[in-house]
Amino acid sequence: MALEAWLMDDSNEDQRLPHHPNPKELLTIDYLAELGVLYWKLNPDNYEHDSELGKIRDERGYDYMDMLDLCPEKVSNYEEKLKNFFTEHIHKDEEIRYCLAGSGYFDVRDKDDRWIRIWMKPGDLIVLPAGIYHRFTLDTGNYIKLMRLFVGEPVWTPYNRPQEEHPVRKEYIKSLTHKFGESIQAH
Repeated sequence: MALEAWLMDDSNEDQRLPHHPNPKELLTIDYLAELGVLYWKLNPDNYEHDSELGKIRDERGYDYMDMLDLCPEKVSNYEEKLKNFFTEHIHKDEEIRYCLAGSGYFDVRDKDDRWIRIWMKPGDLIVLPAGIYHRFTLDTGNYIKLMRLFVGEPVWTPYNRPQEEHPVRKEYIKSLTHKFGESIQAH
C-alpha cells in the first residue's frame, strides 16, 4: 500500500489519532514532492541487503545510519521524548527516515502553513527537506522502528518555530516560491 497523507483537522484531541478532516481526502505523492518531501516504498524485511536502498544511499550520499526503536518499553523518558518530537521545528539538513516496523506520523507544513499528516508504515522511506516545519508522533500502536540516514555525522539540533530568519528556512521558502510561481509568505 502506498504512503497516505492528508490535510489535518483542527482538533486538539490525542496527537496519536489520525486527525482526518471530514470528508477524508488523501493527498498525492506528487503534491508532497512539490513541497520537497520525497518518498520511496521499499521492502523492510530485506533492508540489510536491499539493493534499491543501497542505490538511494549512494546517490544521495547517505553514509551514516542508525536505528531507533520508539516505544514506552524501550525508551527512557519516553513521554518527554515524544513531546520533544512533537514540537514544531526545522533542521539545517534533510531528515531521512525509513520505517521498518510499527507506524507513526510525520506532520509537515504546506505552502499555506496547513498541517499535512504523513502516515508512515513498514517500507515507507521519506526525506523531509531542510527548512520545512515538521514534527513527529507515534500513532495509537505506540511503536515504530526507524532507520535514520544522514550525510556525514548526524546533527540532531532542532530549531523550534519561529525560524523565519534562519538561512535554511529562507532557502526553503525561496524554493517553494520558485516551484509554485507565487510569493510564499513566511508564517
